[in-house]
Amino acid sequence: MPILNRFLNSELGRRWKAGEELLPSSVWTLSTYQQGALTMELPELIQLVKLVWKSKHNLQGPKKRGIFENEDALANYQGDARVREQARVLSERRGSFPFIDFRLLNTTANSGEIGTKKKLKRLLSFQRYFHASRLLRGIVPQTSLHLLDEDYLGQAGHMLSKVGTWNFDIFLFDRLTNGNSLVTLLCHLFNGHGLIHHFQLDMVKLHRFLVMVQEDYHSQNPYHNAVHAADVTQAMHCYLKEPRLARYLTPLDIFLGLLAATAHDVDHPGVNQPFLVKTKHHLASLYQNVSVLENHHWRSTVGMLRESGLLSHLPVEMTQEIEQQLGSLILATDISRQNEFLSSFKTHLDNDDLSLEDAEHRHFMLQIALKCADISNPCRVWEMSKQWSERVCEEFYRQGDLETKFELEISPSCNQHMDTVPAIQIGFMTYLVEPLFDEWRRFTDNTPLTEAMMSHLRKNKARWRALHHNQHHRGDDGSGQRSEVVESGP
Repeated sequence: MPILNRFLNSELGRRWKAGEELLPSSVWTLSTYQQGALTMELPELIQLVKLVWKSKHNLQGPKKRGIFENEDALANYQGDARVREQARVLSERRGSFPFIDFRLLNTTANSGEIGTKKKLKRLLSFQRYFHASRLLRGIVPQTSLHLLDEDYLGQAGHMLSKVGTWNFDIFLFDRLTNGNSLVTLLCHLFNGHGLIHHFQLDMVKLHRFLVMVQEDYHSQNPYHNAVHAADVTQAMHCYLKEPRLARYLTPLDIFLGLLAATAHDVDHPGVNQPFLVKTKHHLASLYQNVSVLENHHWRSTVGMLRESGLLSHLPVEMTQEIEQQLGSLILATDISRQNEFLSSFKTHLDNDDLSLEDAEHRHFMLQIALKCADISNPCRVWEMSKQWSERVCEEFYRQGDLETKFELEISPSCNQHMDTVPAIQIGFMTYLVEPLFDEWRRFTDNTPLTEAMMSHLRKNKARWRALHHNQHHRGDDGSGQRSEVVESGP
């Protein structure tokens, strides 16, 4: 059992004695960070996970068999991270907020009230219990530990060997991994960057956390799902390898960047913040209409980190710092703050005062890199970019259909009869993507990756303009525009 021996010899996941140095080197510095010799190939890593999983039944702990009858009982449950005094960052219990029940909106639109507050609270409490009860009773999720099938060493393995290339097809990779693209990709990247060894991460806890994150993305969302998270993570991996940035990054920077990309849209409801605000959703009230979704993604991630115990072996101060910086990165993806970050980025580049030896400046560049990764779809090759464009517009149109059904004002870009896919994409590229990536190009000094992205961006915009022109020239009505874009291509 050479793999198990390696596990035992490396003392992965063992308890550390009082006074013993926790990590082999400081996680805050770059000088002692090494990778290569201690990393493993993913098939070997998967085999290791299986062996460790079988040998550590005690990690599950005693199962809780009671049924919590009300929300107060749930709040007092010891697994609820929100009531732990040691935590500085408030987290959301996994599953504490149900997926939006749009039936509630119908009553709101017609009567202005949803019965009585007591009835609504009882309904939400039941939904929260129903969503969380399986976990609270200690039942292990049914997701198989077999990340890949026997064909892994073929096509999927070949794809992972090229995970750092910009033409990486995340849709194909998701099919080859049986819908486990996010879990598989993160295991591979954490191992490849040496993060598992450097932070002494327990493989069972890491896998448990990644499965939680993947499951908490809603597959029914056309765009904001786990495949989008995997795509953003792969883009983030490419950006972290850019020479001007890579030479200064510490293990902690890489860990935060990949983790933030993975969880930046977790539990996304498939509607935007204005929708939550105007329907008076409980998340909008909780976060006072400020970065509602981003706060929810962050706090949910913190809750899953604590629930999985992934960082439980680290010092409390360090864990709190990781949680705070993770929040800063995820909150930066709020599109309403685009001008704020773009202006700061331009100022730094104009003044040539970015000092990446400084931790604050490195963190700022991680925020910029994550923002670029989050909106990088127009910079992909046409086949992938077009598919992402159609998916995000389909999600917009679904929101518009709901707003029409419940007699709400239709949000911008959500009217399928007025807003075509080409028009939406041209505006998105012109006002959001191009300004940010023009500055990113200045920062990276026109590396091959940046040149490829900008080339794709120009070509894709030209194709959308051609489609838009053809639609306008033929005078298609709104009902025909939507289907034409999906079926046609230059």
